Amino acid sequence: MEIRKDILWRVYLIYFIICLFGVAIISKICIIQFSEGDKWRAQAESFSTKIFEIEAVRGNIYDANGSLLATSLPYFEVGMDVNTDAITKEIFNDNVDSLSICLANLFQDKSWKDYRKCLVKARRDGDRWVVLQRDVSYTDLQKMKKFPILKRGKNRGGFIYLQTNKRERPFQGLAARTIGKLNENGTGKSYGLESAFDSILVGTTGERTMQKIAGNVWRPITDDNQIDPQDGDDILSTIDINVQDVAENSLMNCLKKHGADHGCLILMEIKTGEVKAIANLKRNGKDTSQYLENLNYAVGVATVPGSTFKLPSLVAAMEDFNVSLNEIVDIGEGTCFYSDAKVSDSHHPAKSRITVKEVFEQSSNVGVTKIITKYYAKQPQQYIDRLYKMNLNDPLNITIPGEAKPYIKNTKDKTWSKISLPWISYGYETRITPLQILNFYSAVANNGKMMRPMFVKEIRNRGKTKKAFQPEVINESICSQATVKKAKEMMEGVVLRGTGKSLAASNYQIAGKTGTAQMGIVNGKMTYQASFVGYFPADNPKYSCIVVVSAPSGDSYYGGAVAGPVFKDVADKVYSTSLEIHKEINSVQPQFSSKAPSVKCGYQPEIETVLTTLKVKNSTNDAKAEWVSSSTKDSVSVSLFSNKTEAELKRGIVPNLVGMTARDVLYLLENNGMRVKLIGSGAVATQSISAGATFIKGTQIILQLI
Repeated sequence: MEIRKDILWRVYLIYFIICLFGVAIISKICIIQFSEGDKWRAQAESFSTKIFEIEAVRGNIYDANGSLLATSLPYFEVGMDVNTDAITKEIFNDNVDSLSICLANLFQDKSWKDYRKCLVKARRDGDRWVVLQRDVSYTDLQKMKKFPILKRGKNRGGFIYLQTNKRERPFQGLAARTIGKLNENGTGKSYGLESAFDSILVGTTGERTMQKIAGNVWRPITDDNQIDPQDGDDILSTIDINVQDVAENSLMNCLKKHGADHGCLILMEIKTGEVKAIANLKRNGKDTSQYLENLNYAVGVATVPGSTFKLPSLVAAMEDFNVSLNEIVDIGEGTCFYSDAKVSDSHHPAKSRITVKEVFEQSSNVGVTKIITKYYAKQPQQYIDRLYKMNLNDPLNITIPGEAKPYIKNTKDKTWSKISLPWISYGYETRITPLQILNFYSAVANNGKMMRPMFVKEIRNRGKTKKAFQPEVINESICSQATVKKAKEMMEGVVLRGTGKSLAASNYQIAGKTGTAQMGIVNGKMTYQASFVGYFPADNPKYSCIVVVSAPSGDSYYGGAVAGPVFKDVADKVYSTSLEIHKEINSVQPQFSSKAPSVKCGYQPEIETVLTTLKVKNSTNDAKAEWVSSSTKDSVSVSLFSNKTEAELKRGIVPNLVGMTARDVLYLLENNGMRVKLIGSGAVATQSISAGATFIKGTQIILQLI
């Protein structure tokens, strides 16, 4: 009995414990289901769904005339859920071959059997996502929408595609460094307009809920977005792609011809500072036949300017000491010394005593150093201060990033020496970018007003101007008008009589300055930088331009011979296509001839329209008549009178067709049942069936036109 009680006690205890566990489990289920349900459901959802950002379409970049320089094109990753419930075994088996053939024919990356093998395997393995192709264009996507199975759509055909946007430049490498790019993959650098205006171009991202399926693949739950992206704004640049094309091709030919290492070119509108073309080309390794845009030398690299810096030096002396163009400078034999440092002229002028104007025209190094040391030897800081006042030591603060800061040595600099003043006077111990030196020459051409270079004219949204950028003045007057006049006269003389006279045979006058700078010894040989900077037309400046060619390998390395022809190519293109540059032939408005023109027989409303537009007096005897003949009255007016052409045709009578146009006779005759054969062009001269003869429908008439 005791044993039985002991056994029952143990059984009851175990039963109680089991019931206790059951109650605990049921309680936990209720807590999870009702109290903590929302929390756990959200957590479960987070493992299977996720919100992804949708990239906005990046804004376009246009040239000054509205041509696309950079745009975002849609590309798609296209996949298929081969195991969606709507694709039955029969549908799949009946269409998998034809679908595979269509895919192979469209993409031609593998055989149709390989496509079929991939689809069948995915179907057999239960995969819910098969990538059919990546980077599919919009055009190809539309073709895929008509393929077997896929044409059934997302739910019934398992057809799924995700859009991405890729940046494309329709003109490929033209102005590539100026247009720029973004550092999207973490390598390289962002530069150009793409970088400078990124916040404007980028737009606002949208959101879409995606679901994780087998294979750790995410796909959209619905076709609709939770938040639609907002496209970026467009920018209208100042670049003229037609001039840019000429600039790059001319520069490319020059670099190849002279075997140069690299070169750059900038064309700028003088009054506004708008940059119309900017080219930067660098030799691709040792391959002298291929040049690429890999660095913006025009903006980002400050180098020794050489002789092009002689203009700022002489402008400084003229402004501070009113130096005359006719002042005599003794250059001796074309050499001189400063503390045992030799200065020499590459081309010694015929005379040893020449004027300041001739010093500039012949680009005499000795002459310029003697002028500057004569006036500034005791106060060199005054010379430096004058250069600074003309903003030559200041960056231009342009919109595109990467501008190099200019450097003009100050007398307080530790490296200042007794040779610094003469060396700086003709472009050494100085660093300045091509754009900065060009901007100075543009200021002189603009009567002393220095503008900030512009690269963008407008920001637009859906074709409407959102913001317009106005020309910005850096310095209202870098020097007096008297000095500007002297500077212009010197630059015109360079092309007419001096080192740039190879550019003088133009239909318009060019003013400018050649430059040749020694850049250092490479492989035991001195390397040079050839340049030409100036403006045109000289009598009414509209555009300025600079061409810089670095390290030409041939015997020719002077600015006038190397860079000058490139300048002229671009100037010729701009001059020939810019009507505002050309002078008016006359200011008299053209007058219409007072003599009335010869008028052919024809449709009265059209004839009256033409005569009225030409301001020729005309009258008619029947305003309701459709077809009329004409006669010239007193040489200054035309009389129209109705004829019976159409009425006769309806009665089966051939009318007089002489004088009518081919279009009119075809309309009349063929609408009334005649077959017409035309010989020649113009108006009807003769007809094979005489006027007044009868005809039946289907009769052919031959008309001779002259």
